[in-house]
Amino acid sequence: MKKLMVLAAGILQIPVIKKAKEMGIYVIAADGDPTAVGLQYADKPVVVNITSEEDVLRVAREERIDGVIHPCSEVSMNVMGRLNDELGLSGISREQAIHATNKHLMREAFESGNVPSPKSSCFSEMEVAWGVFCTDFSGTCILKPSRNSGSRGIAKIPADIPIQEFARLFEIAKSESRDKTVMLEQFIEGPEFSIEIIVWNGVVNVLTVTDKKTTGAPHFVELGHNQPSIFPEDIVAVIKSAAVAGVKALGVSNCACHAEVKVMDGKAYIIEIGARLGGDFISTELTHLSTGIDMVAAAINCALGVRPCLEPTETKHGVCIRYFCPKPGKLVSISNTEVLNDPHIYLWDIYHKVGDTIPEVTSSLCRSGHVIVIEETPQKAIELAEKMIHEVKMETV
Repeated sequence: MKKLMVLAAGILQIPVIKKAKEMGIYVIAADGDPTAVGLQYADKPVVVNITSEEDVLRVAREERIDGVIHPCSEVSMNVMGRLNDELGLSGISREQAIHATNKHLMREAFESGNVPSPKSSCFSEMEVAWGVFCTDFSGTCILKPSRNSGSRGIAKIPADIPIQEFARLFEIAKSESRDKTVMLEQFIEGPEFSIEIIVWNGVVNVLTVTDKKTTGAPHFVELGHNQPSIFPEDIVAVIKSAAVAGVKALGVSNCACHAEVKVMDGKAYIIEIGARLGGDFISTELTHLSTGIDMVAAAINCALGVRPCLEPTETKHGVCIRYFCPKPGKLVSISNTEVLNDPHIYLWDIYHKVGDTIPEVTSSLCRSGHVIVIEETPQKAIELAEKMIHEVKMETV
């Protein structure tokens, strides 16, 4: 029986743990939090600091693992790469993991590969960033942590922003960055997409394109996704082409990839690429529901060095996820959840209970629940998901 180590055991990793066990694989789930909800589903739960290369490597050697996967998260990508290097496992190397989690290094790889991406620079000091913003950038920009995900620390910067506000937003982004550096980039005005990809032996396989709905400025938190894309075929083709070029420029292989793209004036710009399964249930739920391809099983097989199946094995649907984001304040009531008994509701959850404080939505961690809808078409799925978000009442004061 093959042994797979899953780094992180939160709610987003549970489908991966369950799928691996369903495939007859022995699962070692590792997380630094002893109360992590996914640990209970593993054959062997291990409480360990998953950002410590030496600690995780020790466990991996003791368990004689055949593969390692870090789905829907980036905090331990370097650790996963180190394990692959040291133990001779399939999957990305530590060097590739560094490039796939550092937005500045990623942009350098895109530039070297002639991949269209926004103009950007990286800084550790606010004063230097301000000087470059004033002299080298024109128009609206984005400030974001160089190393983080989940829309944390992102802000839209108008051309006429006062230095005091720029400094405040710079420090927020810096505090959210794992290496304490901040990316300043050109703002691309246009719709946002993600592309779900499996790379095997150097071949980049695009499974689907995901349309995104966000809060927009200033934080661009994702409020929902749908598959397949409802945009015209020519736009989808441009998006796929850019994503493939971006993955090739990064040089990763034998892994899942989650690419993020924006389109402006018919041109696709790569924002970033994660060499991992995407979060927000995109890779773990939406992709198999819309394409019939089990992306989670494919990613697991890549990690184990087994050729993934990329043929549809399930019925294809239009699918949409939307997130509950009630007004900030104290949650005093949750009502009308019976509407979620609709047969087209595939999955739903509300993360808060009465009495909790609902925060302003400044990152993906601030959302209050989700609903996933399957329908005949993505348009119908979007319509029903939006209806559910409005009909379920979460009252705050």
